[in-house]
Amino acid sequence: MEYYKAVYEGGEGEIQEKKSRFIATVFPIQSEEEAITHIESTKKKYWDARHNCFAYVLGTNQEIQRCSDDGEPSQTAGKPILDVLLGEGLRNTLVVVTRYFGGTLLGTGGLVRAYFGATQEGLRNSVIAEKYYAVKLAIGTDYNGVGKIQYLLGQRQITILSSEYTDVVKITALVPIKETEGLRNEIIEATNGKAELEEAGTLYFAKINGEVICFEE
Repeated sequence: MEYYKAVYEGGEGEIQEKKSRFIATVFPIQSEEEAITHIESTKKKYWDARHNCFAYVLGTNQEIQRCSDDGEPSQTAGKPILDVLLGEGLRNTLVVVTRYFGGTLLGTGGLVRAYFGATQEGLRNSVIAEKYYAVKLAIGTDYNGVGKIQYLLGQRQITILSSEYTDVVKITALVPIKETEGLRNEIIEATNGKAELEEAGTLYFAKINGEVICFEE
């Protein structure tokens, strides 16, 4: 995929409904085994809670989707959690919502709203990465072409990973896959075909708090 969203750093969020506590714990995951491990650890942490409901989505195309009501009425807990994950377009993310019963029944509608709202609160307190599929493009040029190339990269807001200045200049840039062909053509035209362009692999990257994070996937 050219682009997808996933949790980079998990967090927690809590809401209360008629004295029932709903605590959402968010985890980034890469496998079902990892999801199960986090679910079990959360159940141990909140061993005295009435319910630990969950949902997770795995795969860049959301190939794996799982959810559990953990004793709540059918479709009132796991599905609302999953609906939030799918609605936010998230991948590789697990949310466990722990409920401490407050003594008052909420009804099916109230439960759906509570689990939905708790999940949203948990995600608000997490760090979400917007991941872009990109080509690591190595650009070789003489000193006459540097300014033109830097201008083109700046116009497209392309991330420069490194610049090496010797007898020639080598720039390594992170180019979103959909922009690769257009940028290649612009650089070739601007340098009269003198620039050397070489693809040095592909990866996903995200900008988080102003920092570029690369994910080898």
